[in-house]
Amino acid sequence: AEEIQNMEGIKEVQGRVSVDVPMEVENKDEKVKIRLISLPREEEKINILYQPGKREAKLGNKDVILLEQFAVARDINPGDVITPRINGRLYELRVSGIAASSEFVYVMENEQTILPAPEKFGVAFVSEEFVQSVFGYQDSYNELLVTIDEASNIDDIIDSMEKKLDRYGVKRIIKREDQLSHTVLTQELDGLEMMAETVPVLFLSVAAIIIFIMLSRIVQNDRIGIGVLKALGYSNFQVLAHYIKYALVMGFTGAVIGIGSGLLFCEPMCRFYALYFSLPIIKIDIYYSFMFKALILTGLFCISAGIMGARPVLKIMPADSMRPEAPKFGKRIMMEKIGFLWRRFSFSWKMVIRNAMRTKGRLAFLVLGLSMAFGINTVPIYLADVFPLMFTIQYDKYQKMDYNVEFTRPMPKRVVKEIGHLVEADNIEPKLEYPFELQNGWRKKTVSVIGVPRDTSFYLFEDINNREIKIPQKGLLLSEAMAGILNINQGDIITVKNFIPGKKDIKIEVKGIVKQYLGSNAYMDMDTMGKLLVDQGMITGVSIAAKDSADKVKDQLKDIKNIASVNSVVDMKNSFLEFMDMMMVSVGVLLIFGGLLGFAIIYNATVIGISERRMEFASLRVMGFDKKDVYRLVSKENALITGLAILLGIPLGIGMIRGLTGAYNTEMYTIPLMLSPKIFVYAALATIIFVIIAQLAARKKIFNLNFIDALKSRIS
Repeated sequence: AEEIQNMEGIKEVQGRVSVDVPMEVENKDEKVKIRLISLPREEEKINILYQPGKREAKLGNKDVILLEQFAVARDINPGDVITPRINGRLYELRVSGIAASSEFVYVMENEQTILPAPEKFGVAFVSEEFVQSVFGYQDSYNELLVTIDEASNIDDIIDSMEKKLDRYGVKRIIKREDQLSHTVLTQELDGLEMMAETVPVLFLSVAAIIIFIMLSRIVQNDRIGIGVLKALGYSNFQVLAHYIKYALVMGFTGAVIGIGSGLLFCEPMCRFYALYFSLPIIKIDIYYSFMFKALILTGLFCISAGIMGARPVLKIMPADSMRPEAPKFGKRIMMEKIGFLWRRFSFSWKMVIRNAMRTKGRLAFLVLGLSMAFGINTVPIYLADVFPLMFTIQYDKYQKMDYNVEFTRPMPKRVVKEIGHLVEADNIEPKLEYPFELQNGWRKKTVSVIGVPRDTSFYLFEDINNREIKIPQKGLLLSEAMAGILNINQGDIITVKNFIPGKKDIKIEVKGIVKQYLGSNAYMDMDTMGKLLVDQGMITGVSIAAKDSADKVKDQLKDIKNIASVNSVVDMKNSFLEFMDMMMVSVGVLLIFGGLLGFAIIYNATVIGISERRMEFASLRVMGFDKKDVYRLVSKENALITGLAILLGIPLGIGMIRGLTGAYNTEMYTIPLMLSPKIFVYAALATIIFVIIAQLAARKKIFNLNFIDALKSRIS
C-alpha cells in the first residue's frame, strides 16, 4: 500500500481485507453468504459509508456495521447478533449500525450472478484487527482502493501499478467504470436516457397522426365557413393559422397536463430508483429546462401536424365553397378487376373497400399510426418471452451442471475425488477460473477465463450460426458480447495479460465466437490454461450434477475448509422467477400504453368520421339500413384498418425488437433475437382488444345520431 501511495499520479490508497463466508441463520435449510470487509483503523478516505442519523456507529473487535439492503431484507436491527462461519468456526458479532455504501448500491455477489438477492447475500463491515486476526492477514491486505489525480492518465497508472504489484500476484485491477454496482447503475441510466430520446418522439408521432386526421376532416366539414371567411378578406395564411392554433392549443393543453403528471410522479419514481439502488436522497430537483424542451418538441409536432392537416384550406375558393362539394372521383379499384375475388365480397364490404380507396391518404396515416401502436406492443411481449428462454437455454443447454463449487484458493486436481466421497453426485468435473485482461490493440477488458476439460459434459458451445464447437487444444473461445467489446473476430490474435507472479503475458488465437446469454467469459482447455496462464494441475472449483436437493448438497459441503461457495442453479432460477413477477408488471404497463395509442387513433378517427359522414349515414337509413347496419359498416372499416396495420406492424415490430437487442446487450446479459409467431399473435390480440374497446366507446355516437337533421343541413 505504501509503495502504491508513493507512485506518481496516485492521490489516496486504502487497504482492506475482503472475504466471503457463510452465515448461520434461524432456518437451517436457508443458505446465506456474507462478505466481511475491513474498515481502516484511521478515518475512511475512500468509499466512505453513509450512515443516516446523528450518531455514527463505532466498531469494536466483536462489532459489525451491516449493509442497509441486507439488514432490511433480513429484518436485522442495531443490537442484534449475527453469526458468520469463518474457517469452520462460528463467531457472534453484534450489529452496531446500519449503513449504505456507494460500492454496493446494487448488491450482487459477482458478475456471474444473474439477479440481486439481498436476503441471500450481504456485506458486513468489521474492524481491521478482527478480520486480519481470524484470516491470518497480519498487517497485510488482499484488496486496495486507489484514487488518482487525473482520470485521463488512468491507463498509464494501471500499467505502472501492474508492474509494481507483479511480485504480489495481483488477481485483478478494476476501474470504477467496470465495478459491478457502477456498471449496473450506468447501464440503467443509459437505458433511461435512450428511452427519453425515443419514446416521446414515438408517442408524439402517433399524436401528430391523430391531429392530422382530425384537422383534415374538420377542414372538410368547415368548407362553407372557410369560403365565407375568404370572401370577407381573410387570407389563406390567416385561415391556416387558425387551424394551426387549434392544433397548438391541443398540444400545449396536453403538455401542461403531462408536465403536471411528471411533477406528480417524479418524486415517487426517484424514491423507487433510490430504494432499488440504495441511494440516499438528499433532495429532488425540478429541471425546468426539460419542461421547456417538452413544450418546444410538442409545439413542433403540433405545428407540423396542423400544417399537413389544414393544407386543404389553401385549395378552397370562396365561390366554389358555396356549392356542394363535388363527389370524389370514382373508378374501379384494382380489386374490382379481379372478378372471382371481388364477387365473393358482400355489398357492405364492397362499400367499405371503395370508401377506403377514395381517401388513400387518410387510410395510410391511420394504418401507420395503428401499426406503430402494434409495434410498441410487440416489445414488452418479446421481453417477457425471451428472458425465460435465455435462462432456460443457458442452464439447460449451454451449462448443464446443477451446482458450482468455488474454492477460496487454487487446489490440486485430487480434491475432485475427495468431494466425490462427500457428495452423492452423478458427475463431478473440475474447472479453472481466473480473471485476465484481454487486449486487442487499444481495446482491453478484464474477463474471467474459464478452463474446462476438452471432453466436458457440462458445457456446450455454439457459434453464432448455431454450429457446435469443441474446446480447442490451443487457443480460446470468446463470448459474443466480449468479442463485440474488444472488436475481435474468429482467427484474430489477442494478448492475455497475466498478473500471476512468474507467469508472462501470452498471445493467443481466438478459435471461435460462442453464444452466451448470461455473463461474458472466455473459455480454454483446462490443461492448456494451467500450463500457459496459471499452475498446471491446479483447479479453482468444480461443477456437480446431483439429484440431491440444493440444501442437502450445501450441508454436505458446509464445514469443508477452502470451499468459498456452493451455488445452485435452482436458487438462481427461484430468484429469476421473482424477477419475472416484477417484469410482468412492467410488460402490462407498456401494453396499456401501446393499447391506449391504438384506442386514441381508432376512437378519434371513428368519431370524426361519423361527424363527417352524417349525410351519408342518413342516406343509408333512408335506403333501409338500420342503426346496427350503419354500426357494422363502421366496424368493418375499422377492421380493415386494423388488419392492414397488423400486417405493416409486423416488420415495424421486428425493427423495434432488433433495435432493442442491439442497444441493451451488455457484459452481464445478451438479449438474443429469437422471434416466434406467438409474439405477434399476442400483440395483434392486444391491439384488436383496444380497437374493439374504442369501437364500443364510439357506438353511442352512431346510435344517438339524428339522421333526419343530418339531411337538413350540410354544416355540422
